[in-house]
Amino acid sequence: MWVVPVCDWQRWEVILNGFLKGGLALGGAVVALGALRRALNPPPRYAPWEKPRYEEFENKVLVVGGGFGGFTAAKQICERIKDREDIGVLVVAKDNFFTFWPMVAGIVSSDIDSRNVAQPLRRALITAGASFRRASLRKVDAKNNQVTVDGGVEFPYDHLVLSLGGLPNFFGIPGVEEHSLTMRGIEDAEKVRNRVIERFEEVSLMRGEIPESKLTFVVIGGGATGVETASEIYNLVHEALEPDYPNIDPHRVRIFLLEAMDHILPELDPSLRRAARTRLVNQRIEVQTGAMAEEITADCVKLKGGETIPTENVVWTAGNRPNVAIEDLDDLPVDEKNGINVDEYLRVQGYHNIWAIGDCAAIPDVTSENGQIIPPNAQAAVQEGKALAKNIVAAIDGREDELEPFEYKPLGQLVELGSDFAVNEVMGVRFTGTLAAIFWRMAYLTRLDSPQSKLHQMADWVLGFLVRPAVTSVRGTSEE
Repeated sequence: MWVVPVCDWQRWEVILNGFLKGGLALGGAVVALGALRRALNPPPRYAPWEKPRYEEFENKVLVVGGGFGGFTAAKQICERIKDREDIGVLVVAKDNFFTFWPMVAGIVSSDIDSRNVAQPLRRALITAGASFRRASLRKVDAKNNQVTVDGGVEFPYDHLVLSLGGLPNFFGIPGVEEHSLTMRGIEDAEKVRNRVIERFEEVSLMRGEIPESKLTFVVIGGGATGVETASEIYNLVHEALEPDYPNIDPHRVRIFLLEAMDHILPELDPSLRRAARTRLVNQRIEVQTGAMAEEITADCVKLKGGETIPTENVVWTAGNRPNVAIEDLDDLPVDEKNGINVDEYLRVQGYHNIWAIGDCAAIPDVTSENGQIIPPNAQAAVQEGKALAKNIVAAIDGREDELEPFEYKPLGQLVELGSDFAVNEVMGVRFTGTLAAIFWRMAYLTRLDSPQSKLHQMADWVLGFLVRPAVTSVRGTSEE
């Protein structure tokens, strides 16, 4: 029989107390992790066996488009009807992900991972209580209150929301569509990155004189997208590729930013424009304002006035137009320049149950005295989605007198030019530099809808601070 000496009881008491405290700490950590997991993975409103079919709801709201406007509208409607069982929401979109546009340019330099920009639509909508189908709109039958999508599938509606987004506007300039890349989404950003890498691979094999056009990159359009894209190309070249291609002189790489107006970033205060331009010049990006493209060929950009820039690498960010799909919607009042005509309540003119928001809609600015249209940007689309949700629920309940005119309230503009510099204007406050860059990242990180994307992107930024980015071009995704 084993007996613990009396003199050892104090030592055993210390050991037992240690085990007890350790167990309590471990149990607390497990409980905390469980709570965090539940917070990051909220259950859907309906269990699979409880989910009614969309067609079974008394009031059916059909949202076509899964961008900022359509996604926000659907989620806000679900939030407003979470205690009701008479309204069903269905979102139909051509992609099963929601593109977080403010971060798209960062994909070019691999500062942003594509998976973190593509927010899963289905999971977010199912969790909110809506339904989702991936398909493209083919026809709107306003007389019978139904739409037709791919494969001839028909969906009925009591209220229809059109949020089809926009497309690049090439303004009829010869060669733009054939010889330039665009920046309208994740795939476009990956193509731009791949184009830069493939040019470096191509040049690394060359012997003798290297054509200037191979290593000249021209970004056309001096708005926020163009400025950020030019800066990200610079970061890709000098932070990622330069050490990996020692036989290529990085100073031979030329990056142009062309803007037809007299200044870049026209939506910003002049002091921020100057700060942004100074940053671009410090990055050896050649900024030309008042430069209008006249023609783009396979190996050059021709400007009005006769100047020619030899290049095989053009990125077009200069214009936006409504989705051409709206031109095929019978009987809807369409302005080919601005989109579907709507009233101040976001309702399509001439219809009581069809609404339109986002880049595909010509929304009147009620604060303007000369009939201006709300600008087609992300923050406007989010505000439109919130206002629309309120108006649709009021219309369903017969409270027409409670419909509220949409008033756009710009909150500011955030433009990042590298991981350590940004120019921001937020609620009238203007600031630049590293602090602005940190603010840019925190502001957009909190706005990512997916908890996984938030954690992944935060980890990527921390690792990016410690380790030089490694980028590759996967031939299967290259445009060449």
